[in-house]
Amino acid sequence: MNINCNGTLIDLSTPKVMGILNITPDSFYDGGKYKDESSILRQVETMLSDGATFIDIGAYSSRPGAAEVTEPEELQRIVPVVELLQREFPNALLSIDTFRSSVAKACVAAGASMINDISGGMLDPKMIETVAGLHVPYVMMHMKGTPQNMQDDPTYEDVTKEVLFYFSEQIAEARKHNMKDIIVDPGFGFGKTIEHNYELLKKLSLFSTFELPVLIGISRKSMIYRFLDISSEDALNGTTALHTAALLNGAHILRVHDVKEAIECVKLTQQLR
Repeated sequence: MNINCNGTLIDLSTPKVMGILNITPDSFYDGGKYKDESSILRQVETMLSDGATFIDIGAYSSRPGAAEVTEPEELQRIVPVVELLQREFPNALLSIDTFRSSVAKACVAAGASMINDISGGMLDPKMIETVAGLHVPYVMMHMKGTPQNMQDDPTYEDVTKEVLFYFSEQIAEARKHNMKDIIVDPGFGFGKTIEHNYELLKKLSLFSTFELPVLIGISRKSMIYRFLDISSEDALNGTTALHTAALLNGAHILRVHDVKEAIECVKLTQQLR
């Protein structure tokens, strides 16, 4: 299973790691850490040297209840960072965490090679068509509601069945626009209770039905730290445990804060296989 990033074929038969770079002031774990060029470059250099295949840049915090960020503000935050990283790390594969087609277009023009959309095209009707025209891989995530209201009262009759049905519809829509490389992300923590999250993780192998890569974003999330009654700062061990479960159930990409530990997890689970 391969995806094409700016002419580079990435073989996902061995799972890959995506390092998170939040350039937001209010992300749940690392908000405000990377707000100047030196701290950004230091962190990206560390993640790349630790083995990250992708760097996922986000300028709009999607934590539950996060403040709205205007489109001009998101562009002002993220485009200079893409240009900086493209200049300093020209071979790095940059993913853009956005649900806005205008941001996706501007960032790909600046050198990004993947779009990671928490809404799967549901918050911007132009997103799927735009990304298809940009010819870059598209991470299509499931989210119920918006970041502002998604955790108010998420309910499902059967969470796995409903998320699978959502993907069947959104993938079909993407195929109408001749989108080539689609990656699915069940959206852990996005409009789901802790119980919903664990139900999805337990049944993750069902997502192989689509014959598409599966991305997992569970790093230091509340499904770990609230369940264990600890803080996100203390949730690395729990993250690694669930990364192992995800990899053994078919995950192809881990989106993480801690690249070194995730790479070790990939190596050990590959040895088990």
